[in-house]
Amino acid sequence: MDDTATQHQAAAEIPVDPVEMRKARTARREKIGRWLLPVAVVVLSIAAWDRICVWNEIPHYIIPRPGIVFNALVEDWPLLLGSLAITLQITFFALLIAIIGGVGIAVLFAQSKWIEMSFFPYAVILQVTPIIVIAPLIFIYVDSKFAGLLICAWIVAFFPILSNTTLGLNSADHNLRDMMKLYGATRWQTLRFLRLPASLPYFLGGLKIAGGLSLIGAIVAEFVAGTGGVGSGLAFRILEASYRLNIPRMFAAIILISVSGVLIFMFMTFLSWLFLHKWHESAIKHEQ
Repeated sequence: MDDTATQHQAAAEIPVDPVEMRKARTARREKIGRWLLPVAVVVLSIAAWDRICVWNEIPHYIIPRPGIVFNALVEDWPLLLGSLAITLQITFFALLIAIIGGVGIAVLFAQSKWIEMSFFPYAVILQVTPIIVIAPLIFIYVDSKFAGLLICAWIVAFFPILSNTTLGLNSADHNLRDMMKLYGATRWQTLRFLRLPASLPYFLGGLKIAGGLSLIGAIVAEFVAGTGGVGSGLAFRILEASYRLNIPRMFAAIILISVSGVLIFMFMTFLSWLFLHKWHESAIKHEQ
């Protein structure tokens, strides 16, 4: 008993470092604020939206109040959910094809500068040409509407994957590349054990961008295809609601699209942390 009391007394007498306490308090506040502040901004924005509609007596067919939008979201949930599923299906299929194609072509570019110089300008052309201009041509030449939507979304999502992965493959430490060559490593061994791991942070950065862009590409393509009679995606529901002046449903569909984009970005951010947090500087928490 005496030994235990002595140990507790000794522990109590250990001085507490004020710097460490300040760091701990700062980390705690940042952790809470990271979630609390965005939620507070959303709540205040919704409250301001509601008050502006009330004070200015804005009709619901121009700008509906948040409560009316929420009711529309609940009442039209089966219809909107089905349309959301179609839009997300196109989004994720296009993103998957963009990943496979972008990484594969980036590896070819890394193996030959001649291939990169020959074909990279065409990838840039695809990126800088607005998809709203290309989409009508695609739906003329492609019989399947789903395939046309997929191509449009893929075009938008493809370039960030390709350019970031190419940059990452070319950013491997040249000293390590020379050392592997000195020890007789083949080109594919250098690619597998050095260049691909070095390109992973760049690829994941491009994936964050491509995730949101694939959703944008799917929505834009649905707008174009919707005029031709394809009306299953959320973009067509927005068009349909605008024609009928069903503005609450339009707002509900827009909110679903925005929430989907945020969730996609959050998932890509988590994926990036999952692969990088143990070794890469961008994901390791440093002491303040």
